[in-house]
Amino acid sequence: MNKAHNSNHKVGQDNRHHHSRRDFLKLTTTSALAIGAESFSHVPLGKAQSLPEKPEKWDKTFPKSDNVHHKKVSFKNRYGLTLVADLYQPKNAQKNLAAIAVGGPFGAVKEQSSGLYAQTMAERGFVTLAFDPSYTGESGEEPRNVASPDINTEDFSAAVDYLSLQLFVDRERIGMIGICGWGGMALNAVAVDKRVKAVVASTMYDMARVMSKGYNDRVTLQ
Repeated sequence: MNKAHNSNHKVGQDNRHHHSRRDFLKLTTTSALAIGAESFSHVPLGKAQSLPEKPEKWDKTFPKSDNVHHKKVSFKNRYGLTLVADLYQPKNAQKNLAAIAVGGPFGAVKEQSSGLYAQTMAERGFVTLAFDPSYTGESGEEPRNVASPDINTEDFSAAVDYLSLQLFVDRERIGMIGICGWGGMALNAVAVDKRVKAVVASTMYDMARVMSKGYNDRVTLQ
């Protein structure tokens, strides 16, 4: 009987130890989740952000559309370089809109062709993002006005990152427009970035032909 009593006493101790350990684990897990949730609530969504609001002075080479909302934003690519861009949205737009990242031409800035393309497509119902490539325009880093196929291809994917974080964008309907020299960068990006569902390379001529025969085939064998 003493053996049975001792055995029951040991089982009771084990059960109390088991419950105490389980309660401790539950407490520590709950505390960790609470701390994690609090920390997460203070982390910005991605690294994308809008630049501080200030009275807007229209600085583009094309007229501003009355049917499109515009704001300047910035975000980082995976090389850590800061890109500055113009975000265009149709006025009175609903959620789940298709979106387009727009870049180019080679050596140009977002206040020129890419901005005009972006605003025009926003008038047609798309959310669009015209960005300055790395080392160009308002985007960061030195030396200025240089190009890198790797980095500039990543610039397009970084623009897709930014668009995909916007709550009003349908992540399954994101495309790209690469203008002139940046058409090649857009094609590079789409080849590896399967989030992109459509691409347009708006180029004026066949670069390989230009290199071999000159502009408008003006170079002859002689």
